[in-house]
Amino acid sequence: MSRIDFYHLQRQPLEEVLPKLLEKAYSTGQKVLVRIGNEELVEFINSHLWTYNDQSFLPHGSKKDGNSEIQPIWLTSGTDNPNQAQLLFLVDNADISMEELDNYARVFNIFDGHSEDALDHARSLWKEIKKTTHQCHYWKQDDQGKWQEA
Repeated sequence: MSRIDFYHLQRQPLEEVLPKLLEKAYSTGQKVLVRIGNEELVEFINSHLWTYNDQSFLPHGSKKDGNSEIQPIWLTSGTDNPNQAQLLFLVDNADISMEELDNYARVFNIFDGHSEDALDHARSLWKEIKKTTHQCHYWKQDDQGKWQEA
């Protein structure tokens, strides 16, 4: 049974939230896959992760970089899992099948609270997952920007 965490972005944009969540995920020693809804955003995030913080380093790569099997964090718009990740991040309305859920210990669905499409996609995914034995958790930020489970 997998745990699926829904992160509702309302106070900060994806480019501020994703690196912090990836730092925590990377610190567990488990491999991470970031599945992104479109290839343009893959390359934006790939570049952003190299420059978002002078004091931090997140080893990662994408199709452009190659060597997927040795990357601790792999960014893709595809549905494959070439680095054998145990943690999956879904970004920009990226999809996952219910059968795939068992392949990951945790799934993090990060969605834009200012986009009606993203809200509809997250609601649909939540409803679908709730029909299974997997655990769903919903997170939103408080006034100080800290994540609170709701």
